[in-house]
Amino acid sequence: MSFAKNAYYRSFQAVFNVGARCLYWRRPIPVSGVGAIQKIPELLEKEKVSRVMVVTGPTVGRKLAPKILKELDAAGVSYTLFAEVEANPSVKTVNKIQKLYLETNCEGFIAIGGGSPMDAAKAAAARVVRPNTEVGKMAGLLKVGKKIPPYIAVPTTAGTGSETTIAAVITDTDTHHKYALMDLHLVPKYAVLDPEMTRELPQKITSTTGMDALTHAVEAYVCWTYNTAESIRLAEEAVCGIFRYLERAYQNGEDMEARTQMLIASYKAGFAFTRAGVGNVHAIAHTLGGLYNTPHGLANAVILPIVLEDYGEAVHKKLAHLAELTGVQTAGTDREKAEAFIREIRAMNERMAIPTGFDFIREEDIPQMIRWALAEANPVYPVPVIYDEARCEKVIRRIIAEA
Repeated sequence: MSFAKNAYYRSFQAVFNVGARCLYWRRPIPVSGVGAIQKIPELLEKEKVSRVMVVTGPTVGRKLAPKILKELDAAGVSYTLFAEVEANPSVKTVNKIQKLYLETNCEGFIAIGGGSPMDAAKAAAARVVRPNTEVGKMAGLLKVGKKIPPYIAVPTTAGTGSETTIAAVITDTDTHHKYALMDLHLVPKYAVLDPEMTRELPQKITSTTGMDALTHAVEAYVCWTYNTAESIRLAEEAVCGIFRYLERAYQNGEDMEARTQMLIASYKAGFAFTRAGVGNVHAIAHTLGGLYNTPHGLANAVILPIVLEDYGEAVHKKLAHLAELTGVQTAGTDREKAEAFIREIRAMNERMAIPTGFDFIREEDIPQMIRWALAEANPVYPVPVIYDEARCEKVIRRIIAEA
């Protein structure tokens, strides 16, 4: 990394940090607890939405969406259902949702599921208010620029945090490039956190989405700048909640206390990284989603400890504090406590059958991964260590070697 490029990135982040403090950062209004979905018709009435677009994926559309559709039917709320969102939603899917929304005269959105339906609905909402702008043209920071229709997010996983964020991550299937739209207008109006919607979540998805939330909280916490007192507090609370409740939810899906607390932790982590940013873990993980359709939570879970180890001394002090807060290790040097914290992340992955690396990464894809990851991270992400091509390649090769 040249001195000039490093100086430019840090200067950009410093200036952006000042500008960001002048923006209106809001959190979605949370509606939480067992049976929270029953309040959705009231929320729609409050927002004067008489016909709503319900966006979800095939499995959730069969198993969970009917619970909400039943509430809408009972309240006499008209709706249009789109239940075809795939993992890592595509530009084509976003455009289908927008077209159906306009054809059926909808006035708002309900997104039900994990990050994919929520992101697809966000991007479709952006296209509703910017009908002449392609999805790719809105990628990056603050390029939507218009208020979207009323949007209610109903997470069925505790991890993506999309119910709180400014981001919608979309994949261009023609180029296999995965990119993010990031705009304050994309923050949902309401986040309905009903643990019943996560009761039957399989162990594998419980674990990987939970580690996704942990990645959000940790990356936000160790960032170089952008943090506020609120984002720091929420990141700390999220990390502690995930360490306490994730494995309980993994071991017993009927544990409604654990399910509730994981939804709350995911919500807090989502706001923390919305305000403070993510980092190189996410930048690399997105390349795996685009090239190999790797579930985002799984990619983050595997990459997180590898990148934290690579950061080294730059994150020791902050990770040491997290080690103290979680009770992982309270004595010793910052390095010793930080290393203990990372070991515990690895141990959590192992206890929940999450792999240590990926052996499917093709040699010929590595240069593309490096280009995409660096383009995403720099200069916007306030990473504790700025990667150049060599450093990024070293981490990717560690991901392969540790498989």
